[in-house]
Amino acid sequence: MSLGPKEVESAYERIRNYIRHTPLEQSRALESFTNGSVFLKMENQQVSGSFKARGAFNKILSIPEKERTEMQYIAASTGNHAIACCTVLQQLGLHGKIVLPENVASSKLQDIKLFGVPLEFHGKTSLDAEILARKLASDSGYQLVHPYDDPEIVAGQGTVAIEIIEEMGVPDVVVIPVGGGGLISGICTYIKNQFPNVHIIGCQPERSPEMVVSIRKGKIIEENISAPTLSDGTAGGMEPNCMTYDICKEYVDEWLLLSETEIANGIRFLIERHQVLAEGAGALSIAAVIRLKKQLADRTVVCLVTGKRISVEKLKKVMRKDWDPNI
Repeated sequence: MSLGPKEVESAYERIRNYIRHTPLEQSRALESFTNGSVFLKMENQQVSGSFKARGAFNKILSIPEKERTEMQYIAASTGNHAIACCTVLQQLGLHGKIVLPENVASSKLQDIKLFGVPLEFHGKTSLDAEILARKLASDSGYQLVHPYDDPEIVAGQGTVAIEIIEEMGVPDVVVIPVGGGGLISGICTYIKNQFPNVHIIGCQPERSPEMVVSIRKGKIIEENISAPTLSDGTAGGMEPNCMTYDICKEYVDEWLLLSETEIANGIRFLIERHQVLAEGAGALSIAAVIRLKKQLADRTVVCLVTGKRISVEKLKKVMRKDWDPNI
């Protein structure tokens, strides 16, 4: 499958009746830092609680209906992709299995269990779970629904960009949290091929910087460099030769690594100034704008708020300003 703006547009036509057109809200609070225009794309209000539903729906709906109903599906995730896949399976009346790392966040695991989909736990990182899911798909005939290394997944995630441009026109800057790179790759595929002057900023936590380090080294790193982070939704490495690495290398203009303190401040900022709940990964873009306020002066900026699931325990510590990822 080739991947360009037309594939993203086709994905949107395929999934638009299954997903929410999420709000694009002006942030006057962030505008007070930049003296420009700042908007929040609220994917934390998507049907599964994160942008991941877009890719999961597109992948599974891309399969012809007769084949689709006869298949068993398998996915691996730290949480949000698993919940998205469970949402799709339940809504379409399909069956499958989810592989999770052993340290999956409790707040996400509770929600996953509610779907009643069989679970298997493997490894300490999302990459460990992804490798096992790919093996099980090969050995047992499951249809793999990969969290990022799949053109249908990437095209589905890119539909976010269609909604942004339809609603506000072409922004100057888009700030995007990055894990395996599916979301930023989809947005780049749609925007950069049509509006190459849009500045794309990818952000990751300092404690799990796999994509950033890989881009800087010129190859996907194989060693595990993740440490516990508030941004658990973006934590973990990438599979070798994954397509998102090449897209990110070609199109992403700037990379930013954010500290745990900055991520916690981003979560608090959304709660205190917008009355919006976001997980650590979802607040990366907020933290990035606060750091880059001088660079972003007088520009039109869109921040992706990618997901909402954060445990009560973490949230309490963040609000008390005593978050320590090692606890």
